[in-house]
Amino acid sequence: MVLPGIQAFFGFQLIAVFNSRFQDLTHMEQILHLVALLMLAISITLIMTPAAYHRIAARGMVSRHFIELASRFLECAMFPLMLSITVDIFLLARFILDNAAIAAGIALVTVFMFFGLWYVFPWTQAARAKNRHGPSSHTAG
Repeated sequence: MVLPGIQAFFGFQLIAVFNSRFQDLTHMEQILHLVALLMLAISITLIMTPAAYHRIAARGMVSRHFIELASRFLECAMFPLMLSITVDIFLLARFILDNAAIAAGIALVTVFMFFGLWYVFPWTQAARAKNRHGPSSHTAG
C-alpha cells in the first residue's frame, strides 16, 4: 500500500530538479533536496526487498519468517520516508514563506507527527496488547 505513494512522491521529487524555479533554491537547499531524494530511494529499496526475497529466495512460499522479515523491512523503510518527506516539506515551506524559522517549525511538527503515528502509536499499542494478553499469547499459534 505504501509503494504507489512513494513512487508518485519519487516522481515529483525528480521533476522538481528540472523545474526552472529549482534554481531559486540556495545550493544548500538543493543539496537537502538531493538528500531527501536519496532517503526516498533507500525507502523504496527497503520496501521492495521483501518482494524480491519472496520471488527469489522463498520461491513464492509464505512463511512466518517471511512475514516477520517483510514487517521489519517495512518498519525500517518508514524512517527514511519520514525524513525525506519532512525535508521536502521544510524546503517547500521555506520557499513559499521565505522564512527558515517557520519552515523549520513546520518540519519539526511534521516529523513528530510521522514518528508519533508510525512508531510511537504502534509500539504503545503492541505493549498494551502484550500487557493485556500476557507474554504467552504472542508465542501461541
